[in-house]
Amino acid sequence: MGAVTSANESSATPPPPTPWGLVVLLGSLTAMGPLAIDMYLPSLPAIAAGLRADPAEAQATVAAFLAGMAVGQPFYGPWSDRIGRRVPIVLGVVIFIVASAACAMATSATMLLAARFVQALGACAGGVVARAVIRDRFDHTETARMLSLMMLIMGLAPILAPILGSMLLTVGGWQSNFWFMTAVGVALLLAAALRMTESRSEATAIQASKENPFQAYAALLRQPRLIGYALAGALNGATLFTYISSSPGLIMGAYGYSPGVYPWIFGINALGVIGTGQINRIVLRRMTPDAVLRRASTVAVVFAVLMTIAAVSGIGGQWTVLPLLFLLLSSYGFMQGNTMAGALNVDPLRAGAISALMGTLSFATGAAASSLTALFHDDGPRTMALVMLAALLGSAASLRLLALRQ
Repeated sequence: MGAVTSANESSATPPPPTPWGLVVLLGSLTAMGPLAIDMYLPSLPAIAAGLRADPAEAQATVAAFLAGMAVGQPFYGPWSDRIGRRVPIVLGVVIFIVASAACAMATSATMLLAARFVQALGACAGGVVARAVIRDRFDHTETARMLSLMMLIMGLAPILAPILGSMLLTVGGWQSNFWFMTAVGVALLLAAALRMTESRSEATAIQASKENPFQAYAALLRQPRLIGYALAGALNGATLFTYISSSPGLIMGAYGYSPGVYPWIFGINALGVIGTGQINRIVLRRMTPDAVLRRASTVAVVFAVLMTIAAVSGIGGQWTVLPLLFLLLSSYGFMQGNTMAGALNVDPLRAGAISALMGTLSFATGAAASSLTALFHDDGPRTMALVMLAALLGSAASLRLLALRQ
């Protein structure tokens, strides 16, 4: 399982048995970020009212979390290459627990903003190190399949978190969302400390000992194929971040759905992401990850063009925009695991640094796309659609001009 294979290797041979325990643990650790983002979205109006803050200040806590995710990841990646995977995971979860409790006890918007930033610094450890652990144990195609399987676990957060968040809001106020995150963090800390074994190879440790993090990132940035995979995945993922930040205004504002209905619509779109991720696992038995990427990026651009036409023209209203949005977001399930696997396969001895670079770029582009959408204060679909179209065009271009260029 530790062998490095070519990106063009066929995966016709039967896949090895699925290590479900590892997948559930790593998927749950990676889901800390999505959980912390999606769970409290229905509580944003209550947070603004409870802290006597402007709605924009409450909305800014989403951007603060995304910024924390982008800032924290470059630290964990090279560190996990150098000292191993377990310690960074444990430290990250401890930070998440403390910051989640601080969010629950916030008495001002400024305090909540700062606590959310620190909470993200802890949450990002899970995603960075989990992806590196997968690459430690599997080859290119199996890495793509395992990452798609992890999406099944991670994808439960966007479906269940807003629904659970709405229930907790009703029962215990907005603070109860953060107390729940604290409890989840404690459970993950115990699971990681007791069940997670070290996977980093000796070769990776030797490579990391020869260079500092800046040298590691400089070496990675000189590899066009890796940059192509990273940009393709990040720009496709930017559509998901744009949707997350725009969805309350679009669904509850422009389309007039109640806060009780909003989580269900949000969850349906999350099902699309989960479903295509699992279809990707099946498709990879017959196709290479790169072949899937070529087709998925093209289809995503087509859906983006159609949704932009519908959003700008107003043809069909929500009954055109929402189905096309579902189809567009579903491309994430085909793109993310395969772009990550492709990037990790470029330089497996720097898997932690690659994972961090990919994650940082993803959250940086996501925060930029979300901020660009918010800049126009448009609760309708037009700005969201245009930003998504631009991101997917950039994703397809990066894939073809850099990652898959022969």
